[in-house]
Amino acid sequence: MNRPARLLLTALLTNGAGAAAAVLGSVAFVRIRAAGHCYAEADVPPAPVGLVLGAQVYPDGTPSSFLAARLELGRRLLDAGTVSTLLLSGDGRAPEYDEPAAMCAYLVAAGVPADRLVLDRCGYDTYDSCVRARRVFGVQRIVVVTQTYHLPRAVATARAVGLDAAGVGDAGVSRTSPAWLHGLLRDQLACVKTVIDLITSRQPVLER
Repeated sequence: MNRPARLLLTALLTNGAGAAAAVLGSVAFVRIRAAGHCYAEADVPPAPVGLVLGAQVYPDGTPSSFLAARLELGRRLLDAGTVSTLLLSGDGRAPEYDEPAAMCAYLVAAGVPADRLVLDRCGYDTYDSCVRARRVFGVQRIVVVTQTYHLPRAVATARAVGLDAAGVGDAGVSRTSPAWLHGLLRDQLACVKTVIDLITSRQPVLER
């Protein structure tokens, strides 16, 4: 996040009323922008590319339960012919922590041909992944794959940066688990950063 965006975010969140208004307004923007573009797995419209967003990978290279669920959903979309290629986007800055490499290894072990997988190691957050899908990898139409609590923000971001995006979310991880509840709360707060990124047109890394 650039310095003006950080200052704006800090100012909003250090003021109680401002913080509440910022979160509520940002969540409303995200929900409105994503409305009509989030689907059940059986109903999602086909697209050339499925964008699987990264999440935690354990030190031994095993995807977390959330990430494994996203990958399984992406694999099913490939098998069904809904998408032809999976773009695996996540944080790959360090050899000892490489989300896209772990995602690729998981899918290849599950029988997905490696030539159906494209890795993006500079997808450091949702906004970066969406901008890079369009500007670096030349994607125009995608299906975004993530958890259901994250889906509206992911789809709204993708559409706001110029992608013709639909989305499908995994709901298999228990919705009463602490991890799910934490993710749900965190994602509502993250809507503020998403709106700031869009307003400021923050530039992610634009290299392969």
